[in-house]
Amino acid sequence: MELEIGDVVLCTVDRIAGTIVFVKIDGNREGSITMSEIAPGRIRNIRDYVVPKKKIVCKILRISQSGNVDLSLRRVTQKEKKEILEQYKQEKSYKSVLKSILNEKSEEIINKIETEQRLFDFLEEAKENPKELEEIIGKTDSKKVLDIINTQKQKTAILKKEISLTTKNSNGLKLIKELLGNLKEVEVKYISAGKYSIKIEADNIKTADNKLKEILKGLEEKAKKVGFEFFVKEK
Repeated sequence: MELEIGDVVLCTVDRIAGTIVFVKIDGNREGSITMSEIAPGRIRNIRDYVVPKKKIVCKILRISQSGNVDLSLRRVTQKEKKEILEQYKQEKSYKSVLKSILNEKSEEIINKIETEQRLFDFLEEAKENPKELEEIIGKTDSKKVLDIINTQKQKTAILKKEISLTTKNSNGLKLIKELLGNLKEVEVKYISAGKYSIKIEADNIKTADNKLKEILKGLEEKAKKVGFEFFVKEK
């Protein structure tokens, strides 16, 4: 599996040597995290954040010519962490499906797929276009696998954002009701003066994030056209 700078990856802590944490990146690559990239501020005990065999989500900072991978734990957002961990749980389920259909051939097939890309990504793409999966395991087994994973109950992803809408316009309240009342696919709740929460649900965290970004962008454009100050609170 090819890695790129900026990728968010699931890792397993291998060992801690002084102020350096060595990890195994899913896909059999190795990486390291310096103390400054574990968490912001002063760290009194590194084992409060990482311990051997623990699964952690990291962001790739650098990849040297020799193949060394420098990682960061502190630069991963909660949204990124949640997305990767949800995918990891789903991938475990996908592996169980492959093992139940392919039996003793499953390990070889899984390893073959994972040399090119993550199993999760491969099977998600296979839902839309099964050609590559059919080439690897045959049409009959491919159909069996996809029939099962397509009927599995997918956990709904939920995202929330807090926004601020303020104006000196005398009919500001009426305009806010119009702006927020016209929003589709989201749930809007009043928090306090000028502050509202917007919640969206989707099949996965990536879809939810993309939809919410699009909705907020459109809301911001409309709000500014009618003289509002618009702000999204980032956690």
